[in-house]
Amino acid sequence: MISGNNSKTWLTTTWLSALALLAPVLVMLLAGIGAPADLFVHLWQTVLPDYIINTLLLGALVVLLSLCFGVPAAIIIAQTNVLGKKYLRWLLLLPLAMPAYLVAYLYTDLFDYAGPVQRFLRASFGWSSPADYWFFDLRTLPGAAVILSLVLFPYVYMLARTAFEQQDQNLLRAGRLLGLSTRQSFFKIALPLARPAIAVAASLVLMETLADFATVQYFAVNTLTTAIYDTWLGYGDLTSANALASVLMLFILFTVVAEQKSRAGQRHQSNRPNKQTEVMVLTPWQQAGAGIFCWFLVLAGFVLPLGLLLQMAYEYSGAEQLSQLMVTGKNSLEVAVYAATLTVLLALLFGLYRRLHRDKFAHVPQVISGFGYAIPGTVIAMAMLATFGPLDHWINDLAEMFGWQSPGLVLSGSIFVIVFAFIVRFAAIANGTIASGIGQIPHSLDLAPASLGVGLNKMLLKVHLPLLKPSLLVAWLLVFVEAMKELPAVLLLRPFNFETLSTQVYQLISDEMLEQGALGAILIVLFGLLPIIWLNRTKPS
Repeated sequence: MISGNNSKTWLTTTWLSALALLAPVLVMLLAGIGAPADLFVHLWQTVLPDYIINTLLLGALVVLLSLCFGVPAAIIIAQTNVLGKKYLRWLLLLPLAMPAYLVAYLYTDLFDYAGPVQRFLRASFGWSSPADYWFFDLRTLPGAAVILSLVLFPYVYMLARTAFEQQDQNLLRAGRLLGLSTRQSFFKIALPLARPAIAVAASLVLMETLADFATVQYFAVNTLTTAIYDTWLGYGDLTSANALASVLMLFILFTVVAEQKSRAGQRHQSNRPNKQTEVMVLTPWQQAGAGIFCWFLVLAGFVLPLGLLLQMAYEYSGAEQLSQLMVTGKNSLEVAVYAATLTVLLALLFGLYRRLHRDKFAHVPQVISGFGYAIPGTVIAMAMLATFGPLDHWINDLAEMFGWQSPGLVLSGSIFVIVFAFIVRFAAIANGTIASGIGQIPHSLDLAPASLGVGLNKMLLKVHLPLLKPSLLVAWLLVFVEAMKELPAVLLLRPFNFETLSTQVYQLISDEMLEQGALGAILIVLFGLLPIIWLNRTKPS
């Protein structure tokens, strides 16, 4: 479809854009791999084993707990007649909107020795010191695992529920014709068929856990992400930070490969779903137990933390907090709007190039540009520093050579580097959404305008872009919300005296002063609700 000069322009623009998004990650990996061997030996002899063990333990615990929360919830909603099913179906997604570090602070404040729960227990039972009773300590690795599981289990719930609802009911009926009860056919047929989707969800939870920074930092659990942050900001050692980031990349690559293998198993599922799902009829006691379990997850993962935030905002917010909120909110909106707009434009370029360019490698730019989504924000930030820091020095040296005034850190010291990091991190989201929209446009609409003598640019403006409006809007919204919530990358890359909503709330949490930033935290949660509302309005696919 693309020919002549158009073909060369598209090819050059598309490939250069994709390589530009991949380049920082490659630079960081080369810097990490090229680090002196003595450095790796020193890290291994001192802190690296503890970091790796803590990271693996945390990942395993979070995945296990998320499966324990998400899979039973999915079974209850998809396969039973539990009361309130219509509301629980989407309420169970709400914890996804709650940043884990907010939940960590709120629950620590609630259950600490000086918190209201322990004060109430001491007053009720006459206890006067910690020696008089035992109470669990939330600031531990298992405590961090529980907090992360409460906000990440919806990944498991959402994918497992969709898998159960889209299964071919004829298979279950065939099982019952062969003598299986409803429960036996579920556990022997439906659950094994949903296993690939559950494995995919578990890998998503694991990647989110590996990428988490603020929760483990607040609980003082030393993982690879906190080690990268401390090594760079605490000791100013970019080489060691790159080396640790490269180690974390190995874990991410292992997780991605495992996820791809589990996804391959989905081809064994039926592609003929039966909409008339037969549910298991629960007794009143079973209904009560299932309902309590689901409502507990909604209350613990979303309602209680949001209620505590609203109480803080009501009691402590004033004119000063509103003034700070205006500044940080404007900064957050600025970088999120830039990142969402540029990411969607690039995703549109990659998607249209793949569709219109007759080349067996036309899909490669779209694939490599989405590589950053699996990489934690901390690692992306290190990649940006490893790339744009030396580039800034080179620009300054060049300016001095020509006798010009040094421009300073125009790339690594401005919001440019944050926006670029967001594009690398979230390109896969826009790519997937827009590729789905492009795939729904009939190929005859590519040929008809050409047969009428309409040029390529006019065809795209008059035919494709109007049809892609919904996909473009959704892609922009998803990237915008993720950019508003992103913390580790902004924390490492922000210019001097530049705060966003997420960094301001995190700083206040670190100083045990979340009350002063409750309004900003509520705003982050409200932005996080936007994609969940969209998910609830669309049909499962």
